Amino acid sequence: MVAIPSYGGRVPATAARRISNLYGNGAKAVLVCVYGNRAYEDTLIELNDIVVKAGFKVIAAVAAVAEHSIMRQYATGRPDAEDKRVLKDYAEKIQKKLLNGTLTELHIPGNHPFKKEMGGKIVPQSGKNCNQCGLCAKQCPVRAIDVSNSKIVDKSKCISCMRCVSNCPQNAREINKIVLFAASAAMKKACRDRKQCELFI
Repeated sequence: MVAIPSYGGRVPATAARRISNLYGNGAKAVLVCVYGNRAYEDTLIELNDIVVKAGFKVIAAVAAVAEHSIMRQYATGRPDAEDKRVLKDYAEKIQKKLLNGTLTELHIPGNHPFKKEMGGKIVPQSGKNCNQCGLCAKQCPVRAIDVSNSKIVDKSKCISCMRCVSNCPQNAREINKIVLFAASAAMKKACRDRKQCELFI
């Protein structure tokens, strides 16, 4: 299983580089992209291309909705009980396909060429509650936060995953409130209606 978050409708560049270093040797793969109830756009088709190039045989793909990592008022509490029921059903269908040995061609939505990558990033910073415990730096998946001083962030490395915000025991990692308000307002229409998980098999 190859699972990634969708960032602005694309595969995060960090994930793309890491997956490209794998050697599938013809192994079967299930793709999963998780998105925050806006749209996953070209994420699945791009992920499919990367995984196939790495030598895997893709047998199924899933788009799953989860709480938005930055604007958490969108898809709050998801995956919820209904999502879990649907995803369990998907898993059973995928297992059945594996057991049957049928390798039907997938029709995964998306575009070639892919949509343009997302522009500006939202980079969290240390607030007044920061006690320099260093947990954010240790847990940053791209090492964007300085280990000796968590107030120093390499903006070129940051992928806006918000792991540092979610895991800070002091609630000291912050996003600029004006930037967050503007981004939330821009996303309101796209995120208003409940999106459903999707299976391609």
